[in-house]
Amino acid sequence: MYFLTVEFYIFLLLLVCFYYIVPASHRWYVLLAGSICIYLRLSPKMCWLLFLTIIISYGAGILIFKKRNTAAKIIFVLAVVQAALPLLILKHLLGRNTPWLIPVGISFYTLQIISYLADIYHGKIEKLPGFFQYALYVLFFPQIVQGPIPRYEQLGKQLYQGHRFSEKDITKAIHLIIWGFFLKFMIADKSAVFVNEVFDHYRKYAGTFILLAGILYSVQLYTDFLACVCIAKGAAGLFGIHLADNFNHPYMAGTIKDFWRRWHITLSTWLRDYIYIPLGGNRKGRLRKYINLLLTFAVSGVWHGTGFRYLFWGLMHGCYQIAGEITYPAREFVFSRLKMPEKCMFRKIIQTTSTLFLVMLAWIIFRAESLSIGIEMIKSMFRVYNPWIIFNGALLQTGVDLQEWTALFLSVLLLIKVSICQQKMCIRDWILEQHLLFRWIIYIGVIITIFVFGTYGYGFYAQDFIYGGF
Repeated sequence: MYFLTVEFYIFLLLLVCFYYIVPASHRWYVLLAGSICIYLRLSPKMCWLLFLTIIISYGAGILIFKKRNTAAKIIFVLAVVQAALPLLILKHLLGRNTPWLIPVGISFYTLQIISYLADIYHGKIEKLPGFFQYALYVLFFPQIVQGPIPRYEQLGKQLYQGHRFSEKDITKAIHLIIWGFFLKFMIADKSAVFVNEVFDHYRKYAGTFILLAGILYSVQLYTDFLACVCIAKGAAGLFGIHLADNFNHPYMAGTIKDFWRRWHITLSTWLRDYIYIPLGGNRKGRLRKYINLLLTFAVSGVWHGTGFRYLFWGLMHGCYQIAGEITYPAREFVFSRLKMPEKCMFRKIIQTTSTLFLVMLAWIIFRAESLSIGIEMIKSMFRVYNPWIIFNGALLQTGVDLQEWTALFLSVLLLIKVSICQQKMCIRDWILEQHLLFRWIIYIGVIITIFVFGTYGYGFYAQDFIYGGF
């Protein structure tokens, strides 16, 4: 939520000014001081836990780096356990009753610290940072709340080298921030009104209501998380720092496996590199591969939250991938008999639509208050036939009036158009190539649209970023 406050952007502006004023070799100190201030602001009661974890993990990293033997393995295992225990205890054992105990961003910085220790253990980090440099790597404020989950090799050196002021980089960073606000206020929070109504009062709704709620929750979750990532990347870009991409148009995926190559990329690659491959990956036979897949997705489910529905959601995706691999020959045979080659547009539509439907079913489980409620909602979606609610005005009784539905629909169409264009070019570069007057017309038009038609324009309270709760 902090990304949506005026306070944050005043602080960010001051930090950017200080960053480019001080000598280049000392600019990373500005980032460290700013990151500490923001974390103290966001998690004042539990910040000591993160600072303690940073101290212990840094010391463990030095010992692992120096020993490179059996003792290093023992230290590595103990350090990983120490890093993971606060997450497991505070989030999964105590978090339900005392949410204030959970430090901001603990799910994300825990994985970040574990990857740092693992990369040292496997010899991927050739030179260790100084203590305060390591602290900046963990604390860097744009990504600490909701990611992306960076690797030290990707982010570390960027933080410590003083970047030169670049008007082009600054402008492109602002583009990202504005786009993030558009996604948040024009799509995610508008979708949330209908989604919350249906999921919070699921007994009142059935059939097409559940289907639409599942579709809109899929849209809400994607645009909400993408909005936060865009703002995070934009904030980092103001300092000349490039965070890793976290999405690659996941709802254009043709298979569940492809979906996970495109969705929450930094988490997916983390699970692959630090869970799936160490378990043996696909190197020990098909049965072991399937077991490893299920275990990896089970970890993903547990990471996302407490309750059986998260574990079930993760296992659903594991089963999806196993079923997809088993049925691949049969599906290819059917497509060949129907004379639908791989590049056939109709085949791509079938594959993408079926993938999205499976993902949506899993999202319903993910969003529901419990596993049993999620399953009941899915059953209701199939049992009740009432498509006329789209046309008879029933949707206008769910807290979303016609103007808001129209704004949401047009905004989603724009998102689809932008996503298609992004497959071919960088839109931010294209905007920068246009005449100055045309660029400012775009900027002012988007900003006015957000303020007039967005979440604030209709008097709603901006929803917290969803993944901030994970």
